[in-house]
Amino acid sequence: MRDSRTLPAGTLETPATSAQRPRRARGSRLRPRHLLIGIAALAVLVLVSVLTGAADLGWQRVLAELGAQLTGGVSPLSEREAAILWQLRVPRVVLAVLVGAALAVSGAAFQGVFRNPLADPYLLGAASGAGLSVTVVVTAVPQVTLGSTGLAQVAAFLGALGGVGLTWLIGRSAGPDTATLVLAGVAVSAFLTAAQTFVQQLRVESLQRVYMWLLGRLSTSGWHEVLTVVPGLCLATVVLCACGRLLDLLGTGDEEAAALGVRPGRVRALVLVAASLATASAVSVAGLIGFVGLVVPHLVRLALGGSYRVIVPVSLLFGGAFLVGADMLARTVMAPAELPIGVITAFTGAPFFALLLHTSRRR
Repeated sequence: MRDSRTLPAGTLETPATSAQRPRRARGSRLRPRHLLIGIAALAVLVLVSVLTGAADLGWQRVLAELGAQLTGGVSPLSEREAAILWQLRVPRVVLAVLVGAALAVSGAAFQGVFRNPLADPYLLGAASGAGLSVTVVVTAVPQVTLGSTGLAQVAAFLGALGGVGLTWLIGRSAGPDTATLVLAGVAVSAFLTAAQTFVQQLRVESLQRVYMWLLGRLSTSGWHEVLTVVPGLCLATVVLCACGRLLDLLGTGDEEAAALGVRPGRVRALVLVAASLATASAVSVAGLIGFVGLVVPHLVRLALGGSYRVIVPVSLLFGGAFLVGADMLARTVMAPAELPIGVITAFTGAPFFALLLHTSRRR
């Protein structure tokens, strides 16, 4: 029997459409195994990352320490080694999970709301807007601490929202073409970056501090940075996961979505605010880390289909796993020196972006 929900009225079912229908059905539902695979990948990378680090604690002793904490046994680590593990290494790994999850889930949301697979927080001006705002705060108030809850995070949030909003206004005024939106994002990002450079020149002594922040960093001095990201990410995640079905309906077109009872303008505004909140939460503590929001949702889409009911929550898990893996590379490739994590994600994301453009052109 033909399923009227998957074929438009008056469309004859052919062998081709019949073969496509089951695939769409599989890709439109979030199945437990999708989450289990993501959780397993994340857990493995987190464990490996906790066992390795610049300080040679010995992976067997770290493993024994984890077991001792779970069972109440005797710790094999000295007080100093335990402090390195629990106050530096573990918070850094958890921060990588949260920042990667925030960037990936916001990238998936931006791609859905703009109906553009090339959209990500970095491309649409959210990250550069947050970067400009934080730079202004750092140069104006040198005492402010990056990564702390307060002025820097508020500035990052407002900057991210302003960058995306400016891109949206310019793109809409130029036309509905998605390529125009991407060009508007490139222009806005370039302008905000130029403004940021200008502001930096006004206070040269802040250059190194801002420059290191721009390259992306996950260094922590405890759990404070982790707690800074959690509220915004949790709120944004709940909203974006709840909007997965609405993003699927927006993908059919505004008129079709409105006919089904969806208000496209309100949905876009809600998703933009939530995605900008996630982006701002990540950028305010970790600086500008590009390509996570582009690479991860695309890999999920290629593996599991194009429904945002699946892409959004699964990207959350694999985004965290991706950044934990990138952080391990950043810490070990040139050990004992450490590469900025933004360099690692750019080395990964830029070739992927070029491949994506090449594939889209061939289609």
